Amino acid sequence: MQGQEPNMQVAIHAGAAFTDEGRLLSSLQANGDMLAQYGVALFGPRRYRQVFKPAFEALNARPPMPDEIERIRGNLPTDPEMQRTIFTSDGFAGEKGTLLSDGQLYPSAGKRMSVLEEAFRDCQVELFLALRNPGSFIPKHLMSLTEEERKNAIRSNDLSHLSWIGMIEDIRDFAPDVQITLWANEDTPLIWGDILRSIGGLPDDAQIVDEYDLLISLLTDKGKALAKAILDAGSDQPKADTRDALAAVLDDHAQPEKIEEELDLPGWSEEIVDAFFELYEQDLSKLDSMTGVRVLKP
Repeated sequence: MQGQEPNMQVAIHAGAAFTDEGRLLSSLQANGDMLAQYGVALFGPRRYRQVFKPAFEALNARPPMPDEIERIRGNLPTDPEMQRTIFTSDGFAGEKGTLLSDGQLYPSAGKRMSVLEEAFRDCQVELFLALRNPGSFIPKHLMSLTEEERKNAIRSNDLSHLSWIGMIEDIRDFAPDVQITLWANEDTPLIWGDILRSIGGLPDDAQIVDEYDLLISLLTDKGKALAKAILDAGSDQPKADTRDALAAVLDDHAQPEKIEEELDLPGWSEEIVDAFFELYEQDLSKLDSMTGVRVLKP
C-alpha cells in the first residue's frame, strides 16, 4: 500500500465480552487529542462490522481471498504522521453465537488473528484482551442466549473444564508474531490508565483523562471522598503507593451492587464461581509466563 510505513503498529482490542461495555472506546475517544499527538489513529466497532466481520465469517468455509486481505489492509491510515492504529470491537475474537463451542472459549480466535497477521504482514500487530473469571463469564454468556441456544451449549460443551488457556495457545499457534497483552477484568478499575497507555502505545508518564473515574464510580460517598483525597496528594507519592491506597479504599468502601453480579443461571452457585476463580488465578500466572504474552497487573 503506497504511503504506508513498514513499521506501523496495529493494536487490536478484542473485548472479551462482558468486560468492557464500551468504556474503553469512550476513554480512548476522550483522550483522542493526546493519541493524535502521538500519531495514533482510532477506529471503533463500525469499522469492524463493515470490513473485518465479513472476512472472518467466510473463514468457516474457506481461507480468506486476496481481495479480502487487501480490503482489511486498506484500513491503515496513509498519513505519514500516523504510526499506530487501534481497532476496537468485542467481535474480533469471535461472535456471540460461537463464543462457546467445541469445548472452548472463542475457538475461532486463532484463525482470526492469523488473518490479521497476514493482512498487516509488515506491521507490528498487538492483541489486547480483558479476561474474567470463567465462573462468572460462562453464566453471563449462557443467559445472553436464547433458551434453545443455551440448552445446546450446555449439552455440547463440558463447562467444568473451560479456561482461557486454550484460546491463547491457539492464537500463539496460528499467529505467532502477534504480541498479546491481557489483564484480569477484576483488576480493571485500578489499572485503567495502564490499559489505555498500553493500547495507545503511550509512555508510562502520559496523563490520562479521567484515569480513575471507573474506580470512583464504584465507591460510596465516603469512599469517593477518600479516593479524591488520595489522588489530590498523588503527585507527592510513588504511583505504587497511590494504587495501594486506592485498592484499600475499594476493598472497604465499594458499593456492593456495583461490584457484585447476580448470576441467574439455574444451578450455578457461588461455590462454583469460587472454584473457577482459583483455577483462573492459576491460568493467569501460566499465561504471564508464555512467550509473546504479558499480563497487566495493579
